Amino acid sequence: MLLDSSVVIPYFKGDPTLRASFLASPTLYLPVTVLGELLCGANLSQNPAKHLAQIQNFLAAVVVLSPVVATAEHYGCIRAQLARAGTPIPENDIWIAALALEHQLPLSARDVHFEWITGLQVLKW
Repeated sequence: MLLDSSVVIPYFKGDPTLRASFLASPTLYLPVTVLGELLCGANLSQNPAKHLAQIQNFLAAVVVLSPVVATAEHYGCIRAQLARAGTPIPENDIWIAALALEHQLPLSARDVHFEWITGLQVLKW
């Protein structure tokens, strides 16, 4: 299961439904792009030390995935598909979707626009 920040952030805020879903998943994967989003949010927060520590603890429970050439190939296909359809989405989310497709992982997300990507399995947590 690949995690988007749209589920990780509510998990950090104590969403009880997400806690159960996270615990029920054998392996949780975190795109390095999402890690960057989380770190940015932590550094912009009122209490960076607290949020950075929360992220560090979370990293012990997930596998971080980074993009490679195959990811870029998926990215190019997704971005072209979205451009042809006239349905652009944030660049980071295209990279996240590309990782999910590359590794054949379902994506846990709350952003509706992920549903516009052909072949991407989206779990609405």
